[in-house]
Amino acid sequence: MTDWKQEYARKSMSAAGAAALISNGGLVLQGNAVGEPPGMLAAIAERARAGELRDLRMASLLPLAASAATILAPDLRDIIRWQSLFASGVDRELVRSGQADFIPAQFHQIPRIIRDHFDVDAALVCVSPPDAHGYMSLGVNVDTNLAAVEKARLVIAEVNPQMPRVHGTGWVHVSQVDAVVEHEAALYELPKPAPRPEDEAMGPRIAEMIPNGATLQLGIGGLPNAVAKSLMDHRGLGIHTEMFVDAMVDLIDAGVVTGVNKTLHPGKAIYSFAAGSRRMYEFLDDNPYVEAHPVDYVNHPPNIARNVDMISVNSTIEVDLTGQCCSESMGHGQFSGTGGQLDYVRGAYDAPGGKSIIAFYSTAKGGTVSRVVPTLTPGAVVTTPRTDVHWLVSEHGAVNMKGRSTRARAEELIGLAHPKFRDELRRAAAELGHLPR
Repeated sequence: MTDWKQEYARKSMSAAGAAALISNGGLVLQGNAVGEPPGMLAAIAERARAGELRDLRMASLLPLAASAATILAPDLRDIIRWQSLFASGVDRELVRSGQADFIPAQFHQIPRIIRDHFDVDAALVCVSPPDAHGYMSLGVNVDTNLAAVEKARLVIAEVNPQMPRVHGTGWVHVSQVDAVVEHEAALYELPKPAPRPEDEAMGPRIAEMIPNGATLQLGIGGLPNAVAKSLMDHRGLGIHTEMFVDAMVDLIDAGVVTGVNKTLHPGKAIYSFAAGSRRMYEFLDDNPYVEAHPVDYVNHPPNIARNVDMISVNSTIEVDLTGQCCSESMGHGQFSGTGGQLDYVRGAYDAPGGKSIIAFYSTAKGGTVSRVVPTLTPGAVVTTPRTDVHWLVSEHGAVNMKGRSTRARAEELIGLAHPKFRDELRRAAAELGHLPR
């Protein structure tokens, strides 16, 4: 390891040269979300257009703009078969139309799936420049990348000076890779969602459910932002989350999040992947307060449950009158993926003093559709079973589903629905036998 600089120089090559190492007919795992390697993706697309690749399979979670502009281009779909592990706005229509495959999985299990069930020809990871000891950081995306590096026959590291160097266990040494491609590019920044009136109602309500000293998992969007805004008077909060977002930087900077009360990794904010603004990426860089770890550790429900007063906040697309939550499809159409929702629903509930909260807007499509439904839309995927659901929150209230009968659940859920849909929901509940006729 003392001669890593010579090894780095020997392994350095152009993106085209690294792409030439990829075999036809193999499976290529690329970095997820903000961690996708744009230089390598462009080189693979160029090689495919030149007729030098065929029958290639590529996979990741949450492909973003670089994937859309290169390997997922319409003219390459007969050459590169996409395998989605979590559908995003970039690839969900490909999945729905049958032009791509979807692999259902709980987020914390994906590293094991890679190790035990995938035959990985190549792994493409985006990393920071090496430190004085030859270690490169996976930065914003540790999640499933370490498993891909361990399993792949060929490992290509795209070195981007804009990738933050993040503490934790997301390190790849120069000796672990077969090719190094230097390519500087700005990291993708997520657009900030516009606030909604429902967020302003739910944010304070959820904040009231969070005690001082709690450990948080929040997702992304207007609602988590509203929750964070409403937590500014709290103290001693901690972070143990699959996704690190800008709202968490706000809470840390305000002194609300300190981690001093955490029972797992006290004094540290823990995440598996990060996506947000340049400000957030700069905050993560060489910040000893923040650590990134693989998702099979961060999202493992027993590990989540080691945090006293663990509070998870997630969202859903629709919920039926018994409490079943569909958070990943619209009928038969895959919209996203299971992700870590069930990981945190179970882990937070099992934590001493923990709460799992699933929040949703009561309506969709401009108020014309109720998200509380008598039965889930035919073909809808049950992401969180009714036996696992703990707290449900809409802009109309918050209810605890644990220990409730199907009759009590129906009554409470109708109260979470928009008032204009409540009468028809009561009639449907009676017809289904949840309420007396």
